[in-house]
Amino acid sequence: MATPTTLPTPPADPEDGGGGSRRGLAARVSLGAIFRPVPAEFMLIASSAVLLTIFGLVMVLSATSATTTAAGEAPYDDVLKQLVFALIGLPLMFIASRLPLSFWKKIAWPALILTTIFQLLVFTPLGIDDAGNRNWIQIAGVQAQPSEFLKLALALWLGFILFRKQTMLADWRHVFIPVVPVAGAVIATVLAGHDLGTAMVLFLLVLGALFFSGVKLRIFVIPMLAAVVAVAALAITSPNRMERILSVFNTDCVDDYLTTCYQPLHGIWGLAGGGIFGLGLGNSKEKYEWLPAAANDYIFAIVGEELGLIGAVTVLALFAIYAVGAFHIIRRTDDMFVRIVAGAITVWIVGQALINIGVVIRLIPPLGVPLPFMSQGGTSLVSVLVATGVLLALARTLPAQRRA
Repeated sequence: MATPTTLPTPPADPEDGGGGSRRGLAARVSLGAIFRPVPAEFMLIASSAVLLTIFGLVMVLSATSATTTAAGEAPYDDVLKQLVFALIGLPLMFIASRLPLSFWKKIAWPALILTTIFQLLVFTPLGIDDAGNRNWIQIAGVQAQPSEFLKLALALWLGFILFRKQTMLADWRHVFIPVVPVAGAVIATVLAGHDLGTAMVLFLLVLGALFFSGVKLRIFVIPMLAAVVAVAALAITSPNRMERILSVFNTDCVDDYLTTCYQPLHGIWGLAGGGIFGLGLGNSKEKYEWLPAAANDYIFAIVGEELGLIGAVTVLALFAIYAVGAFHIIRRTDDMFVRIVAGAITVWIVGQALINIGVVIRLIPPLGVPLPFMSQGGTSLVSVLVATGVLLALARTLPAQRRA
């Protein structure tokens, strides 16, 4: 009877630690994690953000081409600068989307401290005034608005603090400390530069974080009332702000055409002048130095003038898609940190878009806030794209939906 022979075991590969099959399995698992399908919320937010950014680049080119040409410059100079920031912000958005929750929790305090210090630079010789607001700095010929990064840092910090105190939020003292003094100090650095519009967005962001943290209504109402009183006091103490606020209620604004009503009137004329289909891309009349800030705060008026009601509705639809994706994250998550940060960022970006559009259609007095993703301004574009990357990272944490 023949004795059975044992086949020799293949020598272990020294590079895989003696477990060739285990290494192959690990590689397959790793690749599977990388190419795992993303949630529908991820696709809604990412696609709408990219489309709004591209749409914004097209409109910045159209809105600035006339003035740059008149100044003896190439018509595409301004849009090239915006394109550079878009090419920086879009990769950062997708890099941020890959970072884990633990990273965003760890950087909450350092990010708030660093961005606050960055904001304080506006009060140094690096700071510059723009239309009465001292909220900009200039370094090596490049302008930046530090308060834009302050919004994201504050959203992360609020999410981290309220998440850590989630079992104590029934006690108003744990809600107010350190949220109210720290957030108040941060907003005060913006108000000191007379930028009421950005300060109001920060107020809304704080209120949004408190709302989505689930605090009792009576606790939530107190800071809301405090914010309203603070904004009212700042408006009353500034004649210029009061004139802009009262211009909204001026039913015969043509009488004040050369003063407080000049910009609001040209904004509404541009928006209404496009009709349903618009005058055609590049055919705006208001951009020929009739409408101030045509590529910035009033870019939505240029959209309506050149692309008509169809173009304006398209912009609103893209923001609606963005909001739907973000609110789905808030609804589906079981993590309080995810809910608060997603809620704060959504209130910031979508709320700021509604404020900007409300200014153009004369429902809200001019506040000087840009239209997210679309208005000219590199700091604003990069900050909202990175914030969107944080939303995408939060979307990746959602549990898989079961199919019936």
